[in-house]
Amino acid sequence: METNQLHRGRLIDHLQLVVRDLKASQAFYTAVLAVLEIPIGGTGDSYFWADELFVSSADSEAALGQLTGRHHLAFQAKDRATVDAFHRAALAHGGRDNGAPGERPYHPGYYAAFVLDPDGNNIEAVYHGEARRSAPSVVVDF
Repeated sequence: METNQLHRGRLIDHLQLVVRDLKASQAFYTAVLAVLEIPIGGTGDSYFWADELFVSSADSEAALGQLTGRHHLAFQAKDRATVDAFHRAALAHGGRDNGAPGERPYHPGYYAAFVLDPDGNNIEAVYHGEARRSAPSVVVDF
């Protein structure tokens, strides 16, 4: 049998869900993530998060820009120049601006750009600032 290998932690930075009822969603995700042994990492009046999943209400500061349904996908970028290039490429290939490249208030050094893809999904590229990774990715062999 051939061994397959997966790399995790290199492409998707986070997924955001914008929900109608934050309390109901928090109760649901707290319960199901507890079963999976994934703790809730933080909470606020208009959001909560666990690992790479971020859940917010529509009026959260985290849901800035044009609301695009219930999906937001963020890709990791290696530096600010890559975020800038992502934004330019997206606009040149049918994307619409939903937040030009720049620092955001989420944490110090958070530099991101947001675009709407051709179907209206909110797509982000983010560079979190200078950091050191313990490994380039997690390798899963099976």
